Amino acid sequence: MSGVKLDAKSPGGPVASAWDRHKFEMKLVNPANKRKHTIICVGTGLAGASAAASLGELGYRVLNFCIQDSPRRAHSIAAQGGINAAKNYQNDGDSVYRLFYDTVKGGDYRSREANVYRLAQTSVSIIDQCVAQGVPFAREYGGLLDNRSFGGAQVSRTFYARGQTGQQLLIGAYQSLMRQVHKKAVRLFARREMLDVVVADGKARGVVVRNLVSGEIERYAGDAVILATGGYGTVYYLSTNAVNSNVTAAWRAHKRGAFFANPCYTQIHPTCIPVSGEHQSKLTLMSESLRNDGRVWVPKKQGDARSPEQIPEDERDYYLERKYPSFGNLVPRDVASRNAKQAADEGRGVGESGLAVYLDFKDAIKRLGPEVIKEKYGNLFQMYNKITDEDPYKVPMRIYPAIHYTMGGLWVDYNLMSTIPGLHVLGEANFSDHGANRLGASALMQGLADGYFVIPYTIGDYLANTSLPKITTDHDAFKEAASNAQNHINKLLAVKGNRGIREIHRELGRIMWDDVGMARTEESLKRALAAIPKLREEFWHSVSVPGTPDNLNQSLEYAGRVADYLEFSELLAFDALERRESCGGHFREESQTPDGEALRDDEHFSYVAAWEFKGVGARPELHKEPLVFEEVHPTQRSYK
Repeated sequence: MSGVKLDAKSPGGPVASAWDRHKFEMKLVNPANKRKHTIICVGTGLAGASAAASLGELGYRVLNFCIQDSPRRAHSIAAQGGINAAKNYQNDGDSVYRLFYDTVKGGDYRSREANVYRLAQTSVSIIDQCVAQGVPFAREYGGLLDNRSFGGAQVSRTFYARGQTGQQLLIGAYQSLMRQVHKKAVRLFARREMLDVVVADGKARGVVVRNLVSGEIERYAGDAVILATGGYGTVYYLSTNAVNSNVTAAWRAHKRGAFFANPCYTQIHPTCIPVSGEHQSKLTLMSESLRNDGRVWVPKKQGDARSPEQIPEDERDYYLERKYPSFGNLVPRDVASRNAKQAADEGRGVGESGLAVYLDFKDAIKRLGPEVIKEKYGNLFQMYNKITDEDPYKVPMRIYPAIHYTMGGLWVDYNLMSTIPGLHVLGEANFSDHGANRLGASALMQGLADGYFVIPYTIGDYLANTSLPKITTDHDAFKEAASNAQNHINKLLAVKGNRGIREIHRELGRIMWDDVGMARTEESLKRALAAIPKLREEFWHSVSVPGTPDNLNQSLEYAGRVADYLEFSELLAFDALERRESCGGHFREESQTPDGEALRDDEHFSYVAAWEFKGVGARPELHKEPLVFEEVHPTQRSYK
């Protein structure tokens, strides 16, 4: 694909009318013809379930796959704090344009304007859709939907269901999906892991999956493929993601020709329960919503080991309120995370490790009363108490940044189609809407926007404009993909080494966190790029994968995912090295303002970096999509 010119297919003209104009100009598939088309959808989180349900409702035949035993176990269920929408119910100055502006600015001017405006525009429909499904959003005393604030915004636009918003939204999407399953418009395949995309005659025409119960390699054919398989945060080993979250589907698609965009854009969430030891396999998120009422502070004095109640007010540094008076504790996640790290680096961190800061609710409890706080955050306080054995009603929470979300993903155009014709990518698996830093409560918004309101239009346009001769799973492309998948499995089982899979994954995570984590330098990135290939070689010489391929074998599943991470991590580090600027969650220490903020280089790096696979260990080829800003003109981000 050398010399490929990326075409974002963004509509021309005013951004405010672009999506409506584009919807009118796209071709339609009439109802009788929809029944002739089979669409494969991989993933049943918010993006996947909403897409499968919507396409089934339209009349398409949909095959829907997930690695879990039920779609309801998709990782979207873990989202806590809320979902953004520009409803302006609070009459506080919000609008579609303000949500668009906040998202572009929050992403540090590294996102595509047309996609972001569409996201803001469709946000208002998402809330109506979810309320109609019965999602129990919090309501004010009079019965109207309530809102709260999240980072990077000065308005209250976040709709929520206590600290369980992702779960409630997923149940809404799940019931819509299961309605279509009951009508036989959607066929659901649980406990299947996608191991390859089948590309026939230059188009995505199917998938090869492994039945995780029987071990059988299965083939499925269709007219288009949708990937809604989430992000790649578990490349860092410890993250807020479910342990089974992985990059495999996206990475295998990348190796088939789908460009990977901006992999270095990883989000560090500032409010997580700190690491407590080597025994952990994941970290626990404490919702950003807590920063509405919790105040972040550390002792002013280095090495102050006193308990928090013994430190008087005048010896506390409420550093976010001090440095960012306009936004206070509700600065964006990248800003809050870097400041927490800076406090710890200065020796003012708290707790036994010194790698934590306080999130204190004393003033909010005094102002509002414990019952109001319990109503707002009760399940989060209970979770914190259960994990730490500390009562946040009485003592401050200890929090520290951790890997949470990934803004990078497979490159897609305005129609959410990758560089493989027919392969569409939704939600966190694509790169499209958040630039270099996602604002809190925008992940749920993007997943549902893509699934309910974008892909039903754009995939129809693809099907109406594309010649798709009938294909079966006996086609040579299916045989080759299935053979590749089986050979990879056989290769993993044949190593018979003496090192555990988790041990190697933990070592990779340590490399990534230390050298490609919150702060990156040329030296650290080169160190990571030297270490990763050595660890990959060690994996293929020494990994121990017990069991056989012909039944349930979770060690084999895990080994396949870690093998992919040992390839993907190199691309992530390479992208971070090549992007010699700081922007959003990508912080290069060589590129910062005098007061330690991220310093962009718009002259040289105002583009989407879309990488083409050239072989394991080979230098990938960079393709650039220039970013053009006609509405929101880039400036140095300030939240002061």
